[in-house]
Amino acid sequence: MAVAGAPARRLVAALREEDADVRAVVAAGAPAAAVADAMSGPEAAELLAELSRADLLVLDADRATLTADLVGACDRFGVRIAPLCAREADRRLAALFGLTPAEPDAARLLRPEVMPTPVSESPRGRVIVVWGADGAPGRTTVAVELACELARDGRRVALVDADSRAPSIAIATGLADEGPGFAAACRQAERGGLSPAELTRIAVPLGELEVLTGINRPGRWPELGHARVAAALEACRPWVDDVVVDVAAALERDEEIVSDLDGPRRNAATLAALAVADLVVAVVAADPVGVSRFVRAYPELRAAAGAASVHVVVNKTRRGALGIDAHGQVRRTLERFAGIDDVSFLPWDGKATDAAMLTARPVAHTSPRSALTAAVRRFVGEIVEPPSPTGRRERRRAAHIPRTA
Repeated sequence: MAVAGAPARRLVAALREEDADVRAVVAAGAPAAAVADAMSGPEAAELLAELSRADLLVLDADRATLTADLVGACDRFGVRIAPLCAREADRRLAALFGLTPAEPDAARLLRPEVMPTPVSESPRGRVIVVWGADGAPGRTTVAVELACELARDGRRVALVDADSRAPSIAIATGLADEGPGFAAACRQAERGGLSPAELTRIAVPLGELEVLTGINRPGRWPELGHARVAAALEACRPWVDDVVVDVAAALERDEEIVSDLDGPRRNAATLAALAVADLVVAVVAADPVGVSRFVRAYPELRAAAGAASVHVVVNKTRRGALGIDAHGQVRRTLERFAGIDDVSFLPWDGKATDAAMLTARPVAHTSPRSALTAAVRRFVGEIVEPPSPTGRRERRRAAHIPRTA
């Protein structure tokens, strides 16, 4: 038994009532650590000896406890693994190893013929597009912080710079952009060769994030064609749990009006990303100019996003630009002129954002207790990733694809 806390005690008692011989009760990560030689001294040898004599290993399954080495060792010992999967990502991980997710029920554990069938659906990640009107509402900052928060507890997240006019994720986070990752992904997608393994190869790691950097010269925008961008983002779905995409502000389709040639369109990357998005985070700068620009562009955003859910985030909220009751003023303006009655607010946190810019790192890394980080965390918990009916959010990553040279 490699199950922690009170559930372990209850399950052990139930198994013994079924006349099962429970040989050992250990920490959830102990079997994987023993197989990987992470434990020293006689404890590891004793645990492996007990494992070799067992018929069944019951464990809380996640990426740390259910490993390829442990599965291989159990195969050699002839031990059946019953993974207890609390999250959908854990179920997918178990399915990758050919294991059937188990229920914490003694009778079902001892009689595998009545256990539930394995999950057969392939994983499909979400595409979350961060858009904002012209100016500097903070699209890139929100995209980076949103991605960091989604990945904070182990969720596998990709951050994509699809801005064809002023890409800045690489500069803001201190990453090299000599070989633009997203442009390379688009070329591979056009040829049909963009696999999860290839995405991992061309991506640049940023802590727990996988980053596909943007074009390093604005003149390369024709590489981000509509079909290429849509295909690349669709190829990212089985690669990660969430794809956070930073896009440019412009939504005009004027190029198609003045020319009947099927050539590249400057705003194609933004329009393609919005077309495939599952969720659009629309960023508004909390000042009169920013709100005005957003209200005028919002109808075009709704048309481009189609059926995707759009949630409005008011960024850089402060009294200095709006006076008393800044939240109320912005809320009433958006409701009156754009029909938006549900908005979230991010505070103006100049100290934290300046420190992040100075060190070329995300605010979540440099100031994890800042007001901005806390507000993004609330936004993710309430809007982007709402709690499941059981009250537990899906936060674990799918199986990680090893990075190759």
